[in-house]
Amino acid sequence: MRTEAPSRKSPLTFFALVFLLTIPFLAFHVVSQAQILPGLPLAAFAIVCPVVAAMILEYRRGGPASVGALLRRSFDFRRIKAKGWYVPVLVLYPAVLVVSFVYLRLSGTYVPAPQISVVSALALGAGFLVGAFCEELGWSGYAVESLQERWGAPGAALIVGTVWAVWHWAALLQAHRSVSWIAWWSLATVAARVIMVWLYNNTGRSVFTMALFHMILNLGWQLFPIQGSYFDQPSVAVIMAVVAIVIAVLWEPGTLERTRFRPVG
Repeated sequence: MRTEAPSRKSPLTFFALVFLLTIPFLAFHVVSQAQILPGLPLAAFAIVCPVVAAMILEYRRGGPASVGALLRRSFDFRRIKAKGWYVPVLVLYPAVLVVSFVYLRLSGTYVPAPQISVVSALALGAGFLVGAFCEELGWSGYAVESLQERWGAPGAALIVGTVWAVWHWAALLQAHRSVSWIAWWSLATVAARVIMVWLYNNTGRSVFTMALFHMILNLGWQLFPIQGSYFDQPSVAVIMAVVAIVIAVLWEPGTLERTRFRPVG
């Protein structure tokens, strides 16, 4: 008996479905102006859309087995052979925020000292991690996987990063963010995706590490004084862009997996 091979993944269909599934969440915000956290409207619950879209397409592609394989990627940390990659996953973005904080202080901008409650940070981190899994099973586990085959790692990062940023625009406008703030945020978001694809490819294409890094992105913003109210989007965007450019220059252009420079001898 002949069985048909699973069809190829369709990133374009995935992107369209994510935007379509997001519409009801944006509409709900019109009814209720409540916020989950300061600066985080109820439309943020649209974080479930990437994983739902990926599950729908995987079901069409290979049935329940494909959906199960996708969901199991949530805890694929066994793919991470070189454990040292946990260092940039966990530390890189906090280091960016430290540089931004120091820059603000040196430039004369008043920023109060951080006051971090461990209990609150753990609770926020747990909530953000759940949301990060919902997003990264779609963005990384579905879209990046297939886009890299055609466009390489940098191309996939720029495509997914741009779509990821645009997907947030309506919710950011609903949260009353200015156009300039959204522009800086979009630059930081695309740069973050370049960094994430670099980490993804060097951790055995682990969705778990992507969710971990994504969680830290959101947690860092909330822990910046005070609940992110002093968060300086322009400086963070510039620092993230510089990091992304350094990665693109130093690592192999097609995969971002190995540095271009080899030790002599």
